[in-house]
Amino acid sequence: MLYGFLTEIVDTILPALVIAVLINLFVAQGTYVHGQSMEPSLHTDQRLIVEKVSYWLRAPRRGDIVVVRVPEYEIPLIKRVIGLPGETIRIYEGRVWVDGLPLDEEYLADIVQRDYGPLTVPEGHVFVMGDNRNQSNDSRFFGPVDLDQIEGRAWLSYWPPQEFGFLHSDGTVGLLP
Repeated sequence: MLYGFLTEIVDTILPALVIAVLINLFVAQGTYVHGQSMEPSLHTDQRLIVEKVSYWLRAPRRGDIVVVRVPEYEIPLIKRVIGLPGETIRIYEGRVWVDGLPLDEEYLADIVQRDYGPLTVPEGHVFVMGDNRNQSNDSRFFGPVDLDQIEGRAWLSYWPPQEFGFLHSDGTVGLLP
């Protein structure tokens, strides 16, 4: 009787654990926002689902909100992709410029940005920044991020309930992907 009970538990729980681990490693995982670096788009303690599949199929796009591992930091950082491989990034006159053209960043609050660059993003890298530029440790400080350092794309906000929805590259959260 005990043998049958243990066998049933192993037959049920072990596959469920394996599936859960595989999903967490390769498909999606939960995370939460640490700090104010992504305000006004994301807020401290906001809970997110990070999907890991899309960057196997395509490169990151400008505006994507990504989770990156940077060696200097204990926890993964959540930032927005600003510059793509081969592009030249410069900040002056309070704006980000990509290849000499001003970047339209509707998701930003009125902030003062210090001059930076120019810097050409190397192949296999992206330039990331927080939306709250005055409170963000980002590529301006640790340099462009290798694509291998990207854990995934922040895809869905699920907590708090009033912030539920898909994350869009324009800084909005909504129910349509």
